[in-house]
Amino acid sequence: MNLTVFGATGGIGREIVRQALASGHRVTAVVRDPARLTVTGTGLEVVRADLTDPEVIRPAVTGRNAVLSGLGPRGRGDAGVAARLTRTVLAAMEAEAVRRLLVVSAAPVGPEPDDGLLDRTMRGLVATVLKPVYDDLREMEAELSRSGTDWTSVRPPRLQDKPLTGTYRTVVSGFPHKGRFIARADVAHAMLAMIEDAGTVKQGVGVAY
Repeated sequence: MNLTVFGATGGIGREIVRQALASGHRVTAVVRDPARLTVTGTGLEVVRADLTDPEVIRPAVTGRNAVLSGLGPRGRGDAGVAARLTRTVLAAMEAEAVRRLLVVSAAPVGPEPDDGLLDRTMRGLVATVLKPVYDDLREMEAELSRSGTDWTSVRPPRLQDKPLTGTYRTVVSGFPHKGRFIARADVAHAMLAMIEDAGTVKQGVGVAY
């Protein structure tokens, strides 16, 4: 497949690029600073862009089978970046009639699991320190819902920098029972696996161990 990856220098975006290349896909990585992209390989094209203008990134998405995004706020200071940058990506995709889009969101944006796990481990943090971050991701998902794309929002819980396991669980419109953590590498793996999964189109998907 021909794929475009936004946020390719972040933890999940970098893993998407690495795993996609390893699987034989052709990848266009759109980054602000190419020097920060440490992944190399046959089939990789690096495009420098700051995502302020949809017209600039239209050539990076045209003719692609899917677009994957690791864009998102790293903390309170970045609140608003996910919705704003995703809006630019959506405009470019719709102008080029590219439909498939998978993005990284977060578990608290989706429905609370019936085991109450997110309530105990995250609700207090979300209500105080991280509320602007999750509000940004909620607005991003609202932008997806208003778009004409075949989107999927992937919602992990706490992220870890650990090796790929491939043994995670996914739940469409829900969240894995007692799922606490997941490695960034496994989130990337899940996103690549969902590209051709029709059951995840226009859905939020919880992913965790």
